[in-house]
This record gives sequence, C-alpha cells and structure tokens, in this order.
Amino acid sequence: MEEKRKTRIGHVVSDKMEKTVVVAVETLKRHPLYKKTFKRVVRYKAHDENNKCRVGDKVRIIETRPLSRQKRWRVDEIITRQEMVEVKPQEVV
Repeated sequence: MEEKRKTRIGHVVSDKMEKTVVVAVETLKRHPLYKKTFKRVVRYKAHDENNKCRVGDKVRIIETRPLSRQKRWRVDEIITRQEMVEVKPQEVV
C-alpha cells in the first residue's frame, strides 16, 4: 500500500523549545508567466521527542496528527549532523 503521509527534508533553524524544532524547507518554484525560478522557504514546527536535533542538522520530517496548535509534523530521522566547533575561552579574547 502506498504511503499517505507527506515527507520533507530541511535544516533545523531553531531548537530552543522543549521537544520542538523549527525546520526550514527550501523548494524551487517557477513563475507561471515569467518562467523565472525562485526559492521558497517554508518553516515547519516539528516534534522532536528526545531533543536530539541541533541547529544546522539536516532532518527528514513526516506529516502526523495535530500535536499542538502549530505542530503537525514530527522528526523522522536526522540525515546529517552539524559539526560542533570547540572554542576554548583563551581563543575568544
């Protein structure tokens, strides 16, 4: 049977909420009259049960039932992790 749930791939832009991340999904659209392609960015609030996602991670989100007023997506998997740069206090000054 065919999968009915929609999936999107995007980057985490905010992880400041508890069990919620904001995922920005970029799509290329073509203007119907002028035929110019332009980028469209849609931000989805997605449920992250274990708070594993960090800013910059590339994730797959999947459509689900309404979890709150704005959350209708959940994180399916983390595709790639954003590399964390270690900065020592002496290097900042």
